[in-house]
Amino acid sequence: MSLLDWLPWVRERRTKELADEMRVHLEMAESDRMARGESPHEAAANARREFGNVAFVQEIARDEWGSGAMWAERLGQDVRFALRMLRRAPGFATVAILTVALGIGATTAIYSIVDATLLHPLPYPHSDELVRIEDDFVGAGARDVGMSTPEWHDLERSGVFEYVSPTWFDNNNLTGPSHPQRVSLLIVASNYFAVLGVKPQLGAGFDPADPTPGFNQQVVISDGLWKSQFGGDPKILGRVVKLDSDRYRIVGVMPPGFRAPGRTKEERATEVWPAFGFAGAPLDAASVRARNVLFQSAIARLKPGLTIAEAQERIDMLVQSLRREFPADYPAANDWRIRLVPLKESVVGDVRQPLLFLFGAVALLLTIGCANVANLFLARATTRGREIAVRQALGGAPARVIRQLLTESVVLSVIGGLVGVGLLLATKDSLVRLVPDAVPRLNDITINWTVMMFAFGTSLVAGTVFGLAPALQVRDLDVAHVLKLEGRASTSSREQKRTRHLLIVAEFAFSLILMSAAGLLVRGFWELINTPLGFDAQHVTVIRTRLPYPNDPREDLYPTAAAEAPFVREVIRRSRALPGVDAVAVGSGAAVPLDHPYQDQTVLRVRFEGDDSHGEQPTLVTGAQVTPEYFQLLGVRLVRGRLLNAFDTDSAPRVAVINESMARTYWPNGDALGSRLMASRRDTSWTTVVGIVADARTESLASASVPQMYVSLYQRQGKHLAIFLRGRFETGVITRAVRDEVQGLNPALPVFGAETLGETISDSLAVRRLSMQLIAMFAMTALLLAALGIYGVMSCVVNERAHEIGVRRALGAAQSDVMRMVMRQGEKLAIVGVALGLIGATVVSRAMAGLLVGVKVADPVSFGVATVLLTVVALAGCYLPGRRAIRVDPIEVLRS
Repeated sequence: MSLLDWLPWVRERRTKELADEMRVHLEMAESDRMARGESPHEAAANARREFGNVAFVQEIARDEWGSGAMWAERLGQDVRFALRMLRRAPGFATVAILTVALGIGATTAIYSIVDATLLHPLPYPHSDELVRIEDDFVGAGARDVGMSTPEWHDLERSGVFEYVSPTWFDNNNLTGPSHPQRVSLLIVASNYFAVLGVKPQLGAGFDPADPTPGFNQQVVISDGLWKSQFGGDPKILGRVVKLDSDRYRIVGVMPPGFRAPGRTKEERATEVWPAFGFAGAPLDAASVRARNVLFQSAIARLKPGLTIAEAQERIDMLVQSLRREFPADYPAANDWRIRLVPLKESVVGDVRQPLLFLFGAVALLLTIGCANVANLFLARATTRGREIAVRQALGGAPARVIRQLLTESVVLSVIGGLVGVGLLLATKDSLVRLVPDAVPRLNDITINWTVMMFAFGTSLVAGTVFGLAPALQVRDLDVAHVLKLEGRASTSSREQKRTRHLLIVAEFAFSLILMSAAGLLVRGFWELINTPLGFDAQHVTVIRTRLPYPNDPREDLYPTAAAEAPFVREVIRRSRALPGVDAVAVGSGAAVPLDHPYQDQTVLRVRFEGDDSHGEQPTLVTGAQVTPEYFQLLGVRLVRGRLLNAFDTDSAPRVAVINESMARTYWPNGDALGSRLMASRRDTSWTTVVGIVADARTESLASASVPQMYVSLYQRQGKHLAIFLRGRFETGVITRAVRDEVQGLNPALPVFGAETLGETISDSLAVRRLSMQLIAMFAMTALLLAALGIYGVMSCVVNERAHEIGVRRALGAAQSDVMRMVMRQGEKLAIVGVALGLIGATVVSRAMAGLLVGVKVADPVSFGVATVLLTVVALAGCYLPGRRAIRVDPIEVLRS
């Protein structure tokens, strides 16, 4: 086959030549017969009869020219005919196109998020070679506890990795620009950018082989920081800025759009990268040599050709060797292990399950829409029965008719897909704003060619699926019976009725699954927002600041808790005097309920006096440093003992307040009050438990049973500080006032992150809220589609049985009998659909157990409400056709 065969004028010329050749052949046959004595009329008729169907012969001949060209020609014919048929039925086309557009538009929207977040590779060269290295104490039930400098060097020498870079995320005080501000900072090894395989847009970045043990006084900054704070100055390289009073030289600016592969939104928004050798100042020699946790984690690039599974096997062997070599550092009870996590999985975090669940839900919605459109096509096929029968009687092969009907459904689906994608493009910015910041790679969400191809492929599949049922009915069409009906209306065959009923049952089943899932999420969300918090968040605002960590300890203005205490007391005094402020407290970043990122968390390695059951293994407990006013300001209830007070200073014996969960966990058979513990390996004095407070949901709304310990900020210093203010004031006004007071004490300190506790609680529910809202919207749409589906089917039933209903009424049937007949048929379909839906909902609810809090997997309330609501909708969908049925005039029906 030549490419020329695809050209329309070439096909037209060859068709004309074929027609001329067949005409000449028939003329010669006629002349032959006339020479044998037949009349001209008989000769022409017999020649045509002997030759056969002219159109069929032409079709066979064209097939010999090339299947591709003929396929394209027939496809063009089918598409043009499909468009004409849709134009002749604008009402049907509009409803079907909008239904498909809704399903495909919603599916494509969710897929664009899934594609950017879960499917699309990270934007680094050979990103499949990138891993995050995490240390676990399996015996202590602790994951990702951090790593030491000797362990880093062990990994570098293992032969498994091309590069290994430790990372430590923090906030810092940038004082180079006109005013101090807080910047997000990721301390990395000098090979960090070599690990990722990226280069700055300006400058050369760090030398991967830089041997500097401490900070090399060089930083790379983000494109956003370069433009916002330095005006995009092209001469930025070499400029000196101050971070925590330490001077650094800018050696590079990262490209626009570059984001660190972090686990949190704060880490992904890193603005400054300083290079650190993790072996020099401000670290002391003992910390560097010790195999204790020193930095949060590390990222690495595997050797080319090495899979993660193979690398994990070799690392497991290394771990066993180190445990034998250093038994005191790695007690058997700890069961220390190193785990290699694909960097992409680390970035995605815990949003994978909600996103996949949403994608499954929207796919279910699309399936319901396809079932609805299939029912519309079946109803339309009934009215087109005579047309299809005539086409077959004139020689049209069933396969050809099936192909034409499938083309119509696919054309309609593609048009619906284009409309859906058009609506998605028009509302993309608004939809992206609905996605919470907790979803990683938010900036990568776009309608690219992958998403467009997905939409197109989905349109083709959907069109084939909902067009298959009416198309296959052609095989069983009784042509003679349909043609005998003459002017009478066609009725559905038994197979068509059975298919329509199966589609409605499927719609109801899928709708119930979606509604049950939505009910479970709504119930779980309601339980979360109404569960007792254990603290009072009303009228509380949190404003953050950060004290500097200079590399030279001699330059630290706040090296100890005693040196920090006057600053903290003065902040409290000045803030309490501000208009509208009723109470003030200060705590570490870990003291902020539901909002303390990794760099703010305090993990205490607790050892209990007289407890030999753990040996040398420390117990990891979350902690926070707070001032005495903290508990009263937040309304945390004292259960026993006393709270912290102003006399608990650096010169007084160390004390702590614990929550009920910690008391139950570590003193199950004794009294925690008066017990003593050491909160770190560096402690030389005991800390006494002086009070027990009620459990509060400060770590997660899903659980209050997390052991926690509170110590005095005047006894243990905290550099990341949160200022708690209770009162009635505007957040913006109070933030400016607090900034003035803090910077009046130290003009180099940034003040940032002002947020009410109510907003903090709301932000902690962002991903759950998005899942609930979208599932609820899908469920309501499914309910509407199910109602339209049952209404359409019952309307067809009433139309087809109009004659029967008229006869029944003429013979004395009451209106209630007719209504009962219609309603009973609809009820049967609804009951079967609901029964199947309950089975499916039970299976789905178990799969979504990780998203449910405070709700049973098979919650009877959620299932019951969904069942009742769907049943009511089914009855409503049957009632309207039933009303039309009882108004049938028997005289008019019998006359017709």
